[in-house]
Parts: sequence; C-alpha cells; structure tokens
Amino acid sequence: MKRALPVLILWACLAVGAPAGAQDTVAYAPATGDATVDRHLADINDYAARYPTAFADEMSRYYAVPRAYVEAMQQQPDWTAGDIFMACALAQIVGQPCRAVVREWSRDHEGGWKAVAGRLQAEPGSVQYRRLRSALQATYRRWDRPQP
Repeated sequence: MKRALPVLILWACLAVGAPAGAQDTVAYAPATGDATVDRHLADINDYAARYPTAFADEMSRYYAVPRAYVEAMQQQPDWTAGDIFMACALAQIVGQPCRAVVREWSRDHEGGWKAVAGRLQAEPGSVQYRRLRSALQATYRRWDRPQP
C-alpha cells in the first residue's frame, strides 16, 4: 500500500489539472488591425490544415511563391498558413518577394501584422490594404469557400 500512495497522489494531481483539451495552446492572433482580415487568416489556418496541397497550390499559382518555399514554410513550427498567406499576399501587393516580408516578420513582429504592414507602407485603411482584402476575397472564391 505504501508504494501505491505516491501513484495515487500523482494521479490525483494530474486529474485536478487543466480540463481536457485545454493544453498549452495559444489562440491565433495575427493582429492585422482589421478584424475581418484576422478572421480570414484564422480560417485559412483551418483550411490549410485540411487541404495543405490546395493551400500550397493557391500560394504558388496566384501569389508567385515557389511551391517548395510554401511547403517548407508549412513545416516551420513558428509559421501558420494564415501568416504565410499574409506574408506572401502583402509582398505581392507592395511589390516585394515573399521572402523579404518573411524576413521582415521574422526580424520584428512585436506589433503583429499591422506593424509589419505599416513598415511596408500598407497599413490598414490604405489602398494597398484594400487590395489585400480583395485578394482574400478572390482566394475564397477560388476555393469556393464561404467568407468567415
């Protein structure tokens, strides 16, 4: 019985811990400065989790990003599909390669995508940002997916 007591105590401690499904996950918060764009990027994460090939095809075909680069980014633990989309769509809109925006985000993303877009002269409300919203809508039409 003395041996079983530590096991029972450990089991009780684990049982009292976080509720089931409440692991150490952090909610995705792209912080674009635009709630609609934030919802789209979160939904893109869901879409790409189910259809990673279709997501990579979209980025390659319509955002001029080499497919191998998109697939490599999808394997990076610090990058979500929403962030990949944002980096590459924003890059296209401001006339830079996706890699340049990826480097900018990696260098400093303290203020979220809003700060990165601002440094690229594409802050929310600008003509460039409206083009980003249009690009999101076009992507959803191609995916035949309802807007979130």
